[in-house]
Amino acid sequence: MDFLRWLFDAQVPVGSSSLLVREVVGNIFGLLSALGGMRRKVWAWPVGIIGNALLLTVFLGSLFGDADSATLLGQAGRQIMFIAVSVYGWRRWQQSKNGGGTAVTPQWASGTERLGLVAALLIGTVALTPVFARLGSYEPVWADAWTFVGSLLATYGMAKGWVEFWLIWVAVDIVGVPLLFSAGYYATAFMYVFYGIFTLIGFFVWAKAKKDEKPEVETVMPDPRVVR
Repeated sequence: MDFLRWLFDAQVPVGSSSLLVREVVGNIFGLLSALGGMRRKVWAWPVGIIGNALLLTVFLGSLFGDADSATLLGQAGRQIMFIAVSVYGWRRWQQSKNGGGTAVTPQWASGTERLGLVAALLIGTVALTPVFARLGSYEPVWADAWTFVGSLLATYGMAKGWVEFWLIWVAVDIVGVPLLFSAGYYATAFMYVFYGIFTLIGFFVWAKAKKDEKPEVETVMPDPRVVR
């Protein structure tokens, strides 16, 4: 209990302001999860869940005694979404690995799937912006909605093994970094800057893995009775 109390109250002084230790720790877990995802390791999912739980308490600042912290409902909501989708991704990758293969095999999304991702990002942002505004999210509310929807789609794409999920993260970071800086979440904002570079690297790593994937070779002699 003393450790949890310390974790919730501890701050790191930075110039004239300070950072919450749990914001820093939560982002470190998020970075480790991203690294594990790039390497296609199953442990990336549970590590990410721990980071999501910590960041959830950060972005719901007013509910956890952080009176001076802005409440970002999109950022908070996406932590809950992360946990839910991560459970799905964890099970999917673990089942694939238990089946004798790798945790996930990178693949390109189809043209229809790509259009679906873009449409979902745009429509979801438009639909959630007035909802978040009514609930009192930080301005500009559309940016909060964008990061929420984009994060949902990127996490789902990672679970499916789509190489394009890294590019969705780039789109999230482009909008999320200015939003987080303006809201005073400096640790997360700086981490997002690093994520932006990291996600580009991850995209090329997965694209190369897809390119280097060896085609399956038929090892069973064909049945001569089958007419081809």
